[in-house]
Amino acid sequence: MRSNWLIGCAVFAVAALLLAGCSGGSSNDVSPAAPPIAAPTGADMFLLFPNPQVQPDGSFQTNTDAYAQAYYAAIDPTNAKDTLDKWKAANGFGSGTGTEMTAVFGDVRDLGYGRRMVARVDPARQSIAFLVENYLTSPGGSYGFSSLSMDAAVLSDARWRIHYNAIEFSPGPNGGVPFAKFYNFDPVTGQRQLTIDMDGRGRKAMPAVCFSCHGGRADALTRDMNGNPVFGHVQYAQSQADGDAQARLQPFEVGSFDFSTMSGHTRVDYEAILKAMNKLVLCTYPVAAGAPAGQTNCPDYPVFNRQANSSEWQGKPAMLIRNAYGGNGLPAATYLDSYLPQTWSNAGQGALYRNVVAQSCRACHMLRGSKVSDEIDFDDFKGFVTYQQLIKHDVIDRGTMPLARIVYDNFWKSGEPELLASFLESPPNAQVVRDASGAVLQPGRPIADPGPDRAVNSGPTRLSAADSRFADTFRWTIVGGPAGGVLSDANSPSPIFTPGGTGLYVLQLVVSRGTATSAPAQLRISVNGSGVTDPSQLRLADILAVLQGTQTNPRCLSCHGLPPLSGLIPPLNYQDPVGLYQNIRSRINFTDINASPLLQKPAGLEGHGGGLQSGFDLSGPPTQASAMPVGRESYDLLVNWIMNGAPEK
Repeated sequence: MRSNWLIGCAVFAVAALLLAGCSGGSSNDVSPAAPPIAAPTGADMFLLFPNPQVQPDGSFQTNTDAYAQAYYAAIDPTNAKDTLDKWKAANGFGSGTGTEMTAVFGDVRDLGYGRRMVARVDPARQSIAFLVENYLTSPGGSYGFSSLSMDAAVLSDARWRIHYNAIEFSPGPNGGVPFAKFYNFDPVTGQRQLTIDMDGRGRKAMPAVCFSCHGGRADALTRDMNGNPVFGHVQYAQSQADGDAQARLQPFEVGSFDFSTMSGHTRVDYEAILKAMNKLVLCTYPVAAGAPAGQTNCPDYPVFNRQANSSEWQGKPAMLIRNAYGGNGLPAATYLDSYLPQTWSNAGQGALYRNVVAQSCRACHMLRGSKVSDEIDFDDFKGFVTYQQLIKHDVIDRGTMPLARIVYDNFWKSGEPELLASFLESPPNAQVVRDASGAVLQPGRPIADPGPDRAVNSGPTRLSAADSRFADTFRWTIVGGPAGGVLSDANSPSPIFTPGGTGLYVLQLVVSRGTATSAPAQLRISVNGSGVTDPSQLRLADILAVLQGTQTNPRCLSCHGLPPLSGLIPPLNYQDPVGLYQNIRSRINFTDINASPLLQKPAGLEGHGGGLQSGFDLSGPPTQASAMPVGRESYDLLVNWIMNGAPEK
């Protein structure tokens, strides 16, 4: 399966499709005063990663059959589990060994299904497995939760069974430390599926459609020694098994479920079973590195106990489960979510956490990150504050968050936007999030984005509005700089700018959709004569020289090298030549270039252990001098390479 996203010559031809509204909350009707409405046709980013790994041919790699095939080849190389029956047999379902339990409930908040959940733990197999039957009746053809879907699950009515999801926590094909694996099976044939329609918005590829809310990474496929595509593993993964992208099992947030009134299927009937299931989920979480000796997440099945290494995710959602059942030892029989992290309480932000984060963010974010980059789990208010600008960018401007359709719709129909806006417009990183009338801005309005500031040589430069959103028409102008600058095809998303001489130029982009027009956005280009490499000449070797640095200034390579490394281990390395280009290109987001980790992290704009690197200081604008911009020359080189399509050779 391929997504029709044509970037043609590098990033430029992608603009027309991207700008037409490729977000979770895209809208064909621009109405800032009304809740955004998901577009009935066109590109759809629900349950896709913000970086879908755009390939040179324009496809979203994470949404292709090839991605799913590589994943299944990694976790099941002999196809021993390519049907539902084979998967159940491999995990011991119906074998009489281990322990099985079943619960039926309505997934009101996230996906809208009636769910029949069968959980199984088998210490002898070192396996914890969940088989999920999903039911969706969609009365009236609308997508969303209905009690009829839950009734269908109670009755196991195959007419409304839409798919089987299977999650397995077990060792990899070669043994070792268990990790989570995700499968999907056809509801009629039982055959393993490469793609799945989770929300009525079209089929999306495994495993990214699951990983998007289960903590897994969606890195690009790497290559083996023979150049074949491989679904690799995160470098700090304790399993060291291909296919281990650090996905996790979700806690059962029982308070967000609906239950049947039929005898034997009420919440009271299932409360103890769901607690037992939550205990199994807890067994899959590592104990945090440095925890006191004897601390365990799985006292009933010691075979699953493990302490996290000093780099990986630290299992913090264990605190949510413990809180819901009364603390250590889980003494309470009934689930009650009163969880409020201490830093949120200390900041007086309980309402924001409980009404926004817990409702629309936590389910997915709490499973993300690592020990070094844990701000993204939103458990620490101080870390959440560092995301003010990005939250405004993704939620208010682009509409790519919340990532699930029902959560997105419910967010914009509730009072959550007002609470979030009050936080976003407060110090220390106050954002503009209201229109002239004081109403909270909403996605669907045109957003102009001319791309990152940069330094170029004296030749023509191709510009790109590909990072703009909800735009049909474009207007570029030169509003500052030396005389003689020329824009060719200034009403296109990708005009050519030819400078009149060296110096600092300021260009402006305004985009429109229907009768709505964006605020102007400016792009600063420093033209430096012969001081900058022609972007068309930049190749991977030039980028490696920046990333690897020198012996006295090793830059990224000081951490992103091959294990064993001293101290913390990063997810990727920039030293191993096998799959090196794919690993580096994986850090570029061609749907939102400014947000690319390859640019953000060395510039100190995204949380990680490396901090600001020399050559990436963006504290000042590009200079007007003939020399390269002081302090940001490496950043500009990477930008120019990316804007030219990031060629390898």
